[in-house]
Amino acid sequence: MKTILVLGATGILGAYITLHFKDKGYNVIAVGHRRSDNGFFAEHGIEYHSMDIADAAAFDRLPQSGIDVVADFAGALPASMKGYDAMPYIESIFKGTYNVLEYMRKTGIPRIIFPESLFDISYMFGSPVPIPADAERKAPLTGDHAMYVISKMAAVETILHYQACYGIEAFILRLSRVYTYHPNPYTYTDGEKVMISDRLLIKRAEKGEPLEIWGDPDRVLETCAMPDFLQIVEKCVESERKGGFYNIGSGGSTLDERIKGIAEVFSPEDKKSTVTYAPEKRDAMQFLLDITKTKEELGYEPQYSWLDFCRWFKAEQQKQRFAGLWGNEEDYE
Repeated sequence: MKTILVLGATGILGAYITLHFKDKGYNVIAVGHRRSDNGFFAEHGIEYHSMDIADAAAFDRLPQSGIDVVADFAGALPASMKGYDAMPYIESIFKGTYNVLEYMRKTGIPRIIFPESLFDISYMFGSPVPIPADAERKAPLTGDHAMYVISKMAAVETILHYQACYGIEAFILRLSRVYTYHPNPYTYTDGEKVMISDRLLIKRAEKGEPLEIWGDPDRVLETCAMPDFLQIVEKCVESERKGGFYNIGSGGSTLDERIKGIAEVFSPEDKKSTVTYAPEKRDAMQFLLDITKTKEELGYEPQYSWLDFCRWFKAEQQKQRFAGLWGNEEDYE
């Protein structure tokens, strides 16, 4: 069975990836920036290393042989940054990725899976036409995501350089938002803390409160539930291909489907949330990713509709599988 090194293992995507592959019987080594994982990974029989990937010397503490794949999901995110400072992006994403690649070159690790930013194609947002996986990448030059995307794009070009020079197999995944559960319902927008819109709607639905659909209810938003995302990552690990650029999605869902789904799944049976329309309010930004290449080259088939995701989310919320790592919802109030 293959051995997978997961970087960013204490983050949302990394933690799910780590447990998924462990449950599938893979050998998994978890690496996170957090000094302590509260013993979470040891409880699951997983080796954990605390380190900063921007520190090249720290890689000397990792295994120097026997690793088949690096899943590099480490790095600073705009969604978790209070205020604004570009340096964490440069250090953790660009410099960190270079250190990862050097570690791979020196130790003979043949394959890397790396998440590209969705915002490298943000100039194409607004249309219901699916955006190809190999669309031209352009960084936004303003806004809180600019240096994040620039750092991601620089990291991707560095990965391609190592692919050309050293034969490292690179699977680059363009992430739309991966819909999942985390006890923290908050994010940061332009450095300001706000509640994630879906979580706000879920909280209202749980109380049986009315929900509104703003703007055009037929706006399409890309959707990828965590189980479908994990399916794609697993396909990348097992693929006989040498790499490529792949969009992460499932075909999207309309705003109408989303909010009605939240009302159906989360509101009490005896107090169902009503759903009304507010066309005078601002429209959601629509976009859709073309997943044809992901399906044809990796064998991916989406399994989760938006309604399926809502049911999965509710089950995850009840199970609290990652409470030992992330805490509970009351810890974030």
